Amino acid sequence: MAGCSNSFSAACWPIARSTPAPLELSPVQARRVAVQSQLLAGPRFPATADGIFEVAKHIGCFQIDPISVVARTHLLVPFSRVGSYDVSEMDRLLWDEKRLFHYWAHAASLVPTEQFPIHRVLMRRYARGAGTWATRLKVWADENPRLRRHVLLQLRKRGPLRTRDFVDHSHRGYPSSGGWNEGRNVDRMLDYLWTTGVVAIVGREGGLRIWDLAERWFPDWTPREPIREREATRRSALIALRALGIATPQQVNKHFTRGRYWDLPGTIDGLVREGLVVPVVVRADGGTWPGKWFAPANIDELLVTDWEPLTTLLSPFDNLIADRDRTRRLFDFDYTIEIYVPKTKRKYGYYVMPVLHGDRLVGRLDPAFDRTDRVLRINGAWPEPGADGDETAAAAAAAVHDLATFLNASSLSVDRGIKGRWKRALAA
Repeated sequence: MAGCSNSFSAACWPIARSTPAPLELSPVQARRVAVQSQLLAGPRFPATADGIFEVAKHIGCFQIDPISVVARTHLLVPFSRVGSYDVSEMDRLLWDEKRLFHYWAHAASLVPTEQFPIHRVLMRRYARGAGTWATRLKVWADENPRLRRHVLLQLRKRGPLRTRDFVDHSHRGYPSSGGWNEGRNVDRMLDYLWTTGVVAIVGREGGLRIWDLAERWFPDWTPREPIREREATRRSALIALRALGIATPQQVNKHFTRGRYWDLPGTIDGLVREGLVVPVVVRADGGTWPGKWFAPANIDELLVTDWEPLTTLLSPFDNLIADRDRTRRLFDFDYTIEIYVPKTKRKYGYYVMPVLHGDRLVGRLDPAFDRTDRVLRINGAWPEPGADGDETAAAAAAAVHDLATFLNASSLSVDRGIKGRWKRALAA
């Protein structure tokens, strides 16, 4: 099927010779499978380094984002799943035990070191300039051999080092778009060497990254067997489907190793034939959900497991809601982060966290943590239609208090403009 390797259209989908009959789910079952697969319902892993690692291994990654209005998102994602924990446990996983490392997943993320072979595929592709963006970076790096030699020599002799510890020996500046990368040639070279697996992020000094040679930083037990793109796709698809619970190929492609699935239709078809993945149909009152849906073969375990819901706040970059189209389909919840929207044009707030209550997203809150005064401020609250009752309001308030405990806040401040039952519950 020439021309179909990156397409998800029905015409490009291979026909399995022994495809089992699709498993039928209701929308409620689909939502619950998705929530349980994200470890947002049921028994929690312990709030320890081991528990956090199990969460990372199961859902594939914790996205990294510099915004810390409440807390960094790679800290909030495990909080939503294990509850309040000591953030030194995350440092232990990263810098002491090295069971997690920084790399690209569906964005810049923390990923389990045991999954290194999957990510090594991208490292090799960037090193040879495979793909438009990789070619652009490689051409620029090859034009600046003196800067590359300087970075590697300084790391070998003096590392670990911060970005500002290097001298810009570039021959040609990195081509900037809108001035964003203007004068950041050292950053771009480090990013290139990081993506190709030559250097690694080995620490942080505040918000600044600390670098060293990857060969010196990764532990001896790091699996390094070379795998091809097809095997990386197979492994990544299994991880993504396990984390999503139920998904279309388009949704798999946006999850975990976003955009790094080679012949995903053929791969999923093979997983179905192997009995590792099953086709699913979600049947609603208005008909079936569009598209081809799949789930891990052990989906029955989630369907028969007692439903143990919880209520928690989600980072704007949480894995459950990272795919906004999927969020609308599963939860009928239209979510857009408004950090980059001018204040006068925001519909809700700067850093809005959705509230997960059981299998529904019941509202959104706009919190901010004042680290000087140790105050968690709730600047706005917007329950979804039908979710403004006493029980939901009390559950949302309890989730806010859980967040305050995690942040070690000394007090909670609720904006006077918030109205209704959620205001009373938050202020209680």
